[in-house]
Amino acid sequence: MTQDRQEQVATSLTDAVGAEIGAFLAPVDAELERRYPGDPGTRQPVHTVYVPGDAFTAGTLRSWGDQALAALDEHAPDAASFADAIGLDPALAEDVYGRVRSKLEREPVEDLRVDFEDGYGSRPDAEEDETAARAARLIAEAYRDGTAAPCMGIRMKCLETAVRDRGIRTLDIFLTGLAEAGPLPAGLVLTLPKVTCPEQVTAMVRLLEAFEKARGLEPGRLGFEIQIETSQAILAADGTATVARMIQAAGGRATGLHYGTFDYSACLGVSAAHQASDHPAADHAKAVMQVAAAGTGVRVSDGSTNVLPVGPTAQVHAAWRLHHRLTRRALARAYYQGWDMHPGHLPTRYAAVFAFYREGFEQAAARLARYVARTAGDVMDEPATAKALAGHLLRGLDCGALDIAEVTRATGLTRADLEGFAPPRRGNLEASAR
Repeated sequence: MTQDRQEQVATSLTDAVGAEIGAFLAPVDAELERRYPGDPGTRQPVHTVYVPGDAFTAGTLRSWGDQALAALDEHAPDAASFADAIGLDPALAEDVYGRVRSKLEREPVEDLRVDFEDGYGSRPDAEEDETAARAARLIAEAYRDGTAAPCMGIRMKCLETAVRDRGIRTLDIFLTGLAEAGPLPAGLVLTLPKVTCPEQVTAMVRLLEAFEKARGLEPGRLGFEIQIETSQAILAADGTATVARMIQAAGGRATGLHYGTFDYSACLGVSAAHQASDHPAADHAKAVMQVAAAGTGVRVSDGSTNVLPVGPTAQVHAAWRLHHRLTRRALARAYYQGWDMHPGHLPTRYAAVFAFYREGFEQAAARLARYVARTAGDVMDEPATAKALAGHLLRGLDCGALDIAEVTRATGLTRADLEGFAPPRRGNLEASAR
């Protein structure tokens, strides 16, 4: 009978060596933590809707939902016809169609940006002043009476010389109007377009710092999205990735990177007929954005399609199929947000999102349950994969594709449990209302 032998453990390094290495890496540890704080832990909307400033009214959100429902009634009045129109798996048709209609009735828009840039154009100063003040009043009222989208805000004009002063004034009027109405909404979002260099990001930071000081707000309260619409935003003259420097220049205030499909494509000389979010030039730009933003807490958004689902049913169905395909393609590439330019895009936005999360639900839930129980399966998952699985389920819950009861039945986990697996969180902002 063999007796177990106790191994002798020996070392050669003194504790001082480990202490020296720890001291050497301590500043690096701190810098990594500062630069890569992890996901903010708040809900990410599945889309952003842009509405020109002069077209925005108190009824805009409900109007978009009603127009989307009317489009379904006219061009796909039941689950089967809708599934056939967009190429949706028939097994998912009834569930997805019902969820789409419910979403359009309950929360048709997750994120709305009142546009003062390309969608608004150049107007007399007095007119833009009044429109900015009205946008602030309407958004404040919407949050106060419970009719707001989870996220709302404005896209100002950029900080290029020709429109810089106008952009600053519009931002000031809008934020002042909100501040006068009460505490700033938790879902407030600001978008800075056509950023070409880190210095413009620094300038935006200084603007927001000045406003916070003027209004007695907590430092860092105001964040903003950076729109990537020029080649210089991806690659600087010295060959470095400008977008990574932009994120750092924001000093923790950058909340998102939004890809501008048509401005960026035109900047590279892509002909109008081929300007689309699945063009190789678009894929390259978004891949650079994605890598630059990874771990920083800055989220990446895809762009839009300019093919509108209007006209005869055959034309609407063609536009729906395109939008559905592009949205599914983006989701598979981990771009969980995009732009929608027309109410008719809402049905296919939500259909693509809901189908994506429902198709992946059973496998994600089973793999996560096995990981928790440490049981055998045909895939051996790492802790990082468990985070990704939990993140998939959380995003599905947030948008309405999944229900917490079915997730708990399949995984044995509560929402709090899922959040414990999810990627590192930062900040203490409350998640937007579900």
